[in-house]
Amino acid sequence: MRHIVAAYLSEHDFRVASVASRQDATRYLVQGKPDVVLLDLVLGEEDGLDLLREIRSESDVPVIIITGHRCNEADRVVGLELGADHYLTKPFNIRELLARIRAVLRRRDAERILAARKSEHGVYRFGGWEFDRHSRQLSARDGVSVPLTKGEYALLAAFLERPHTVLSREYLLQATRMHEDVFDRSIDVQILRLRRKLEADASDPQIIRTERGVGYLFALSVERP
Repeated sequence: MRHIVAAYLSEHDFRVASVASRQDATRYLVQGKPDVVLLDLVLGEEDGLDLLREIRSESDVPVIIITGHRCNEADRVVGLELGADHYLTKPFNIRELLARIRAVLRRRDAERILAARKSEHGVYRFGGWEFDRHSRQLSARDGVSVPLTKGEYALLAAFLERPHTVLSREYLLQATRMHEDVFDRSIDVQILRLRRKLEADASDPQIIRTERGVGYLFALSVERP
């Protein structure tokens, strides 16, 4: 089952690490820093709940627990009380697992976006540009104000909060409060419009770069005076 799930998620553009023991899982949690953990509570002679406790003592990474069809309901309750985000009972539909993973990641990203919006907002400087979140103004190198739509403003703010980081389309859709469908191409239109305002040549972008199959990356360093 582990190999089937890993192969299926890989086909849907996830980078997957599959581990068979608590020791390997603990090691990978430190080294790999995963975005989400799928945890089978039945780990042979080991206790999945103990591993969940260990994970929660060290990290707030989202965890989806998987239980056997004969697993005591109390284990599922304890798992949720220990901080699991979701649970599935075997046998499960693998497409439902994919939907649960995406839902958990959307919620995590939304929480990060909300936290960023609540943090101190101010002036950002990058590559000769200045962006003031208080006045919602973007100023060009010559001091001329460049108008931004609501979507472009939210998109640029999301990039400036996390420069040099590949941001998925799902994350950017959440950041701009657009439709959550991962197949929605509206974010690509917003990217193109923002590039036309920032880039010297929008057809050869150097500031907002496309990471094919993954998302977009803001390539400039950002200063917050």
